[in-house]
Amino acid sequence: MSETIAAIFRNIATNGSHPAVLTTASSDPASTTLAYADIRGQSERFRRQSALLHGSELPPGTVVSSLLPNGLPCLLVFLATTLQRCVAAPLNPAMKQSEIEFYLEDAGSAVLVVPEGTAEDSEGVRAARARGVAVWSVAWEPQAGLRVATLGGAPAEPPAVHREQPEAPRPDDVALLLHTSGTTGRPKAVPLTHANIARSMRNISATYALSPDDRSFVVMPLFHVHGLIGATLAALYAGGSVAVPPRFSAGHFWPEYAATGSTWYSAVPTIHQIILRHDIPADHPKIRFVRSCSAALAPSVMEALEQRLGAPVLEAYAMTEAAHQMCSNPLPPLQRKPGSVGLPQGVEVAILDDADQPTHLGEVCVRGPNVTPGYLNNAEANAKSFTQAEHWFRTGDQGYLDADGYLVLTGRIKELINRGGEKISPLELDAVLLRCPGVAEAVSFAVADEMYGQEVYAAVVPAQDAEVTEEQVRAFMAANVAKFKVPKRVFVAKELPRTATGKIQRRVVAEHFAGPQ
Repeated sequence: MSETIAAIFRNIATNGSHPAVLTTASSDPASTTLAYADIRGQSERFRRQSALLHGSELPPGTVVSSLLPNGLPCLLVFLATTLQRCVAAPLNPAMKQSEIEFYLEDAGSAVLVVPEGTAEDSEGVRAARARGVAVWSVAWEPQAGLRVATLGGAPAEPPAVHREQPEAPRPDDVALLLHTSGTTGRPKAVPLTHANIARSMRNISATYALSPDDRSFVVMPLFHVHGLIGATLAALYAGGSVAVPPRFSAGHFWPEYAATGSTWYSAVPTIHQIILRHDIPADHPKIRFVRSCSAALAPSVMEALEQRLGAPVLEAYAMTEAAHQMCSNPLPPLQRKPGSVGLPQGVEVAILDDADQPTHLGEVCVRGPNVTPGYLNNAEANAKSFTQAEHWFRTGDQGYLDADGYLVLTGRIKELINRGGEKISPLELDAVLLRCPGVAEAVSFAVADEMYGQEVYAAVVPAQDAEVTEEQVRAFMAANVAKFKVPKRVFVAKELPRTATGKIQRRVVAEHFAGPQ
């Protein structure tokens, strides 16, 4: 039976005084704790304040965009928006005006919510004014709670008497609208329904046996499905709690993880590597498990994490179009396999060839209640991304299912390196590069070549205090992979270009080091 986010929170609101959301000392010296009973009240407060600012209740389907850092206002604006049958469209606060304008227009946003005190000439406000989008500010007030106002105006004070409750959300109502970055072309809008998100919350909670005793330390941004659904909503689905710092900080990670009593965290491999590079206290708090997702985790990094943290590291596989998680390695005592993204979790997985027929090595395709019904206003993308006969979603990843049913990814189909007809997996090369002495980060990529069509290049970042040369890396690769897989060039750099969520896109790296391809 399909659920809604509203129904889930109505049920878990019976947890009453049990902590739901905790802030951290780096952003809130008072370290506010919001109980489950408070979430419903604060969501209702936002609804009544927004009705005053709008002049009436926001109509169902109204798109409410936001440019908010991680914290109570960010999470509450999302929940309050979806609970009143509106659509939340969180945006990356680091974006520039032109980018924000595109997303506001593409989503059809009616409102942009920004932090209280945001300047009129800020990127977001300028973008909203240019597109005729209303701008509201939001802040958290310890005594009164969520405070919403027109930018620079007085807060909207809702009447003490509650208005008639709006109609409850339906499972097929769109709750969240995000955009995929993609590898080419304009970003695609991905609508996720209440049913999509509710099923994903349930699947993730079941995968990790989450309970009211668990507390997630949220290091991923809430404008991304990893942070919002994978690290936050799944924990709340189980009646557990989340600790939400404003951003990931290596210096604050361990003190705040310990102070908040957290039991697990989920992050991209970049963050895991940063944690490994910094001092890990000998008496660090016990971690029930560590989750890794949103990019490939090198087996060497997984091994180092498990040794240093004394906890199982579970690599998962997720996409925005699937409301986050599709597969994951399971908890002990079941087997977790380095180099694999694990078993399907509440979804069907098929490996299909170009004719949509089952094959051993091919495109990973998925379907299930958590998968988006389709891209917004994009018939061409939908035709390319879903099979016609059985409506499988094409992930664009190449991989295979091993004898135990674990999914192994060999790379993005469009990112496979084709050197003179030899298909080379960049994920395979990345894993070998990371075993090279002195290398902390690595990425391989294709560069156009007149003779071979494409040639193998790579970029590496040395570990702290390590000296690494191109010659050393190429010699190491020559000793560990076939000759045709050895990078022709290796760039040694201080850092690699990344997306806002810490992902590395090979196309961007290739353009950065070798020019447009």
